[in-house]
Amino acid sequence: MNDHDRARTASRRPRPARRALLCCAVLLSLAVPASAMAAETTMVKLIKGLIASGALKPEDGQALLVQAEAEAAAVQGGTAGSTASSGGVALEAGDVRVPYVPQSVRDGIRDEVRQDVMEQAKAEGWAAPNEVAEWTKRIKVSGDMRVRSESRFYSERNSDIETNWASVNAGNGFDTNNNTNLQLPPLLNTRQDRRNLWRIRARLGIEATIGQHTTAGVRLASGSSNGPVSTTEQLGGGLGKKDVWLDQAWLAYSPADWVTVRGGRFGNPFWTSDTLFSNDLNFDGLAANLSYDLAEDVGLFGNLAVVPLEYTSDSAPSQSRVKTPNENKWLSGAQVGVNWRFNDDNSLRAALGYYDFKNISGRLSSPCALYAGAVGCDTDWSRPAFMQKGNTLMLIRDIARNPLDPANTPTPQYVGLASAFRLATFNLRWDTQLAQDIGMRLDADYIRNLAYDKQAMFARANNGIVNNYGAGGSASIDTFRSGDTAWMLQATFGATELKEKGQWQALLGYKRIEADALPDAYNDPNFHLGGTNARGYYVGGAYALDARSWISGKWMAAKEVSGPPLSIDVFQLEFNTGF
Repeated sequence: MNDHDRARTASRRPRPARRALLCCAVLLSLAVPASAMAAETTMVKLIKGLIASGALKPEDGQALLVQAEAEAAAVQGGTAGSTASSGGVALEAGDVRVPYVPQSVRDGIRDEVRQDVMEQAKAEGWAAPNEVAEWTKRIKVSGDMRVRSESRFYSERNSDIETNWASVNAGNGFDTNNNTNLQLPPLLNTRQDRRNLWRIRARLGIEATIGQHTTAGVRLASGSSNGPVSTTEQLGGGLGKKDVWLDQAWLAYSPADWVTVRGGRFGNPFWTSDTLFSNDLNFDGLAANLSYDLAEDVGLFGNLAVVPLEYTSDSAPSQSRVKTPNENKWLSGAQVGVNWRFNDDNSLRAALGYYDFKNISGRLSSPCALYAGAVGCDTDWSRPAFMQKGNTLMLIRDIARNPLDPANTPTPQYVGLASAFRLATFNLRWDTQLAQDIGMRLDADYIRNLAYDKQAMFARANNGIVNNYGAGGSASIDTFRSGDTAWMLQATFGATELKEKGQWQALLGYKRIEADALPDAYNDPNFHLGGTNARGYYVGGAYALDARSWISGKWMAAKEVSGPPLSIDVFQLEFNTGF
């Protein structure tokens, strides 16, 4: 061991050990028998050893050495003289000499003991009343709560035959043979108003910093069902208890400041409006978020995600020896954008995105003999796991007729999406200040389905398209009405986020979403009560009654873009809080 290593070892010596050595030295110096002159010599050696080891400061040690050497001389001289000649009192066997301890030595002992005690107290969390354990500082708890009164108003001129295709797909199908079924399919309410529906939303999340680069998060949320687009719970129901769902569960790793990779179930990794993805929608799978500052006021960002929408069931068909092949449904998305802050009052954000929904279109089955006992058809998997309304739908079962009684063969059908979906999107936002504490935000969103092809849809469905025809027209490609485009404009005034008491906000917007511009399963469930084939305006306002607590109201007036009339107005009055 070299001198450097010895110095490091000495510096790492536990403070209690150093304090013990120092106390031993002082105690020995305080209690020295008068008849033990050898002890004085030992004391001098001990003090010199403590100085050499670093356990005793040199200035304190020198003071002790002077005192010890003086004591040793006094002991040696005192034993030879008499009381009268020395002018003092003779020491006898067993007497103890009490020398003077310099103030600097006592101060050093006191300060070192105090420092050791305080360091131990801080480490164990009892030094200060407001201190908490170290691990709690790596945990962040957040949540929000909303109470809403919602009213829905339907026009008397609405079509009263709007099939609830989601209900059809969730059941055993709908028999389309009029000889074996005289019942109507499940229908949506289109004419009866629903007033003062009391609804709540509650979310509670925990985010933990695991290490320098790793974080984890878990969030619970309310919800009337396991549908992906809403965490709102409707009250009533006989005062029964409400459901709580696992809303998020993810791990994230940031190998560098400019990239974060996240896996599990997490919030929307893209910058979009609720025209495409609902604000409550969470994503499963893997995502990466990237950002890079080109200059002080200009930065680039990018978002990537691979999302499993639905996996093929391992056991389907349950009573068949031949199982469905691997037909998983996926979403692959990419987005690139720029943030540009012109000055303190103006900033611009823009992004281009591409979203490829793989394998979500319906497929017509091979002929299946349900009459002979088959439990399903080989493309039943292609019906959507969740749907709202608006997309063009096709029958997906090619049901073989019983040759002994073809006219009376039941034909229970499921439906799938007739169109494919590959979306190109453009998002734009401009923030500016109109006056002190009064801002304005302008948002624009444009979406185009690049895979929309009317001819391909009818070919895929073998002419089995079931909706989106012109009002009163026959079901043919000539009377078919759909579209591939959606857009939104919105202006927000006041505070963009309500954090302090007295802040306010007002907004005005317009949306137009053609039937096959995007999948109807994932967008805002409030405007036109969700889905596509909707256009209309919305207005709203909010006021902060307290810090992070506000009341708000919103009116949404929407109707169909094409097809049978369907006008739905929605009014929402809310009290929100977040922490």
